[in-house]
Amino acid sequence: MKVAIIGCGYVGTEVARYWSQEKDLVVTVTTTTNSRVAGLENLASQVVVVRGNDRERLKSVVAGQELVLLSVGARNAASYRETYLGTAETLVSVLQETPTVRQLIYTSSYSVFGDRAGAVVDETSPVKPANENGQILAETEKVLLSAATEKLKVCLFRLGGIYGRQRELVKIFSRVAGTTRPGQGDDATNWIHLDDIVAAIEFARIHQLEGVYNLVDDDKLTSGELINAVLAKNNLSPVNWDTNQKSPRPYNARVSNQKLKNLGFQLIHPQTEF
Repeated sequence: MKVAIIGCGYVGTEVARYWSQEKDLVVTVTTTTNSRVAGLENLASQVVVVRGNDRERLKSVVAGQELVLLSVGARNAASYRETYLGTAETLVSVLQETPTVRQLIYTSSYSVFGDRAGAVVDETSPVKPANENGQILAETEKVLLSAATEKLKVCLFRLGGIYGRQRELVKIFSRVAGTTRPGQGDDATNWIHLDDIVAAIEFARIHQLEGVYNLVDDDKLTSGELINAVLAKNNLSPVNWDTNQKSPRPYNARVSNQKLKNLGFQLIHPQTEF
């Protein structure tokens, strides 16, 4: 089976590493950075340097593939629209001319739910982006879902905050040790380990999933519980909360992962690991 990974950042690279060990898969990967080619050559049969708006080069990457994983990440706020929506629009245009592709998997974000005041949301909940970046991600989802046909299955994973090897939670939160943060620390958090992202993508490939799935772990910790647990575990000073200020976090929803679990998917890391 020929598979292509469009975007080899933190998630895409780990999926490439996993798929490179599968004897029945021939893996092609893309990057936008020439300096990364040598490192990726050990994980794929082909490495292509291409930007998401380069239609002809992207078309050559997708040609003959049976599955495409889109897992891009923006370098900064200025490139958000081009990286996500621009790449999605180009890819959908290309897929219309590539009948060999039978499945498209995309890694989105739970941030499309926006601020729900801590309420529980699932895949039937309407999206409600809280800022421009969230709106771009919501538009990107719509574009990709529009590509679905009887012959092309489109599967979207709305990921929680990503952590794992080289991106442990202590690395993310150690900088806030001993600081004072606005709010009460009572807004909801949703996290997912890198291992579970790779496992879910492989689960989607094997079972030919289509539609939208939330991908978060089972813990429903508040930001205060999470941050101070991470800091305590690593002998760092706790955060103080300034209740006179409103939390600036634009995402406050408790995301349900039940739909995916109902299909038989089992989390490797069901609880957030501090």
